[in-house]
Amino acid sequence: MEAVKAKRSMFGKKAVDMTEGSVVKHLIKFAIPIVFGSLLQQLYNIVDTWVVGNYVSDEAFSAVGTVSPIIYFLISFSLGFATGTGVVVAQYFGAKEYGGVKKTVHTAIGVSVLMGLVLTVVGILLVPSLLNFMGTPENVFDDAEMYLSVYFSSSLGLVVYNVGAGILRAIGDTRSPSYFVAVTAIVNTVLDLVFVLVFDMGVFGVGLATAIAQFISAILVIVSMMRTNSCIKLDPKKIRIEKRILSKILRIGLPSGIQVAIGALSNVFVQAYINYFGMYAMGGWTAFSKIEQFAQVPFQAIAMASTTFVGQNLGSNNVKRVRKGATTALFLAIACTTAIVIPLCIFAPSAVTFFNKDTDIISYGALFIRLLTPMYFLVCINNIYEGAIRAAGRSGAAMAITVGGYVVFRQIYLFVMKNYISNTIIPIVIGYPAGWMVCTIALLIYYNRFNMSKGRLVEDKERA
Repeated sequence: MEAVKAKRSMFGKKAVDMTEGSVVKHLIKFAIPIVFGSLLQQLYNIVDTWVVGNYVSDEAFSAVGTVSPIIYFLISFSLGFATGTGVVVAQYFGAKEYGGVKKTVHTAIGVSVLMGLVLTVVGILLVPSLLNFMGTPENVFDDAEMYLSVYFSSSLGLVVYNVGAGILRAIGDTRSPSYFVAVTAIVNTVLDLVFVLVFDMGVFGVGLATAIAQFISAILVIVSMMRTNSCIKLDPKKIRIEKRILSKILRIGLPSGIQVAIGALSNVFVQAYINYFGMYAMGGWTAFSKIEQFAQVPFQAIAMASTTFVGQNLGSNNVKRVRKGATTALFLAIACTTAIVIPLCIFAPSAVTFFNKDTDIISYGALFIRLLTPMYFLVCINNIYEGAIRAAGRSGAAMAITVGGYVVFRQIYLFVMKNYISNTIIPIVIGYPAGWMVCTIALLIYYNRFNMSKGRLVEDKERA
């Protein structure tokens, strides 16, 4: 009886052991709260874009959209470290090594605070240079600079939340991060409307609302970890950056962070290609980008579920169950994506109209939706197998494959297309699915040849 009580204490009420039970049930139960939370999280930028598109100006609308690749860079960089943390926690958790879980939690939170502070300072200083590098048009430059500077000021909140949420999800608790996002999404929406419609603060008000919401989400996740009785309980007095634990996190998180950072930088280049076609193309791309964020939520949630599932089951050395989980996740992801893409393509103009009613922007946005979303099945494959490979401790391989397809190949394609074949909008945009295809082929080859049993990071037996 005492042993059972101790186990419940270490797991906590919301933690889930994925090493036993139905694979499909675990994946769906894990993914549903993430879908809910992610949809609400998308409201951060969606509401920003909707407010400026309908109540500020077309220039402000394009400005908020044109900085999306840079914001994606910031978010993705923090998610890279959060991914590394989550994989290490999941493997320790699956192996029942709760001492390792505790040390990972305190090391990760300590590093996330330092990382957030550095990103704030460096990001704000680099904003003008980044916008000039992207070839941001003069008529949207000031608004873009204002919005991006305010967004960078929330880096600490962003990083701490993502790392904390990654820790919670690693032990199977997807509900808590979803609740936190629900609260902050409401806060962000209300503040957006108040700052813009009541106080007429324009783009600055929209950015400030998002920054405040980011910090609230960080506070909520930290308080939750401090109050839990599970193995991830956070004690501020015990925050230490242990080199051995940090090394394990960085083995996964650093390649992941570099990968998404390079990918985001590549998107900055792509944005420059889009900017060449003018404000209306930029506006159409902005609307498409926001719609895309919603459309990709289900398969991204399933990929997160799959990554945690793989991490925990590798921790318990159940390789057969790992393979079954990844395959099941892929079928679920493709089925959900198909159900979304078909109506989205049919009603593409109406979807764009929600963000902006200009006919030229609607035309461009609908074109981008119908060109790119039918190829999302490739992104499903990439997300599921990339996550499985990373959860198995081979983050470097996942990084090399993804960067090769999404960045190197895509940039070569765009350069050749623009300068030697056809510098028109459709061939330029096709660079995205072309890169997805290259990445898919490479990931499938690697995954099918990879020995999962060599992927465990938890090799030492630490006791709680």
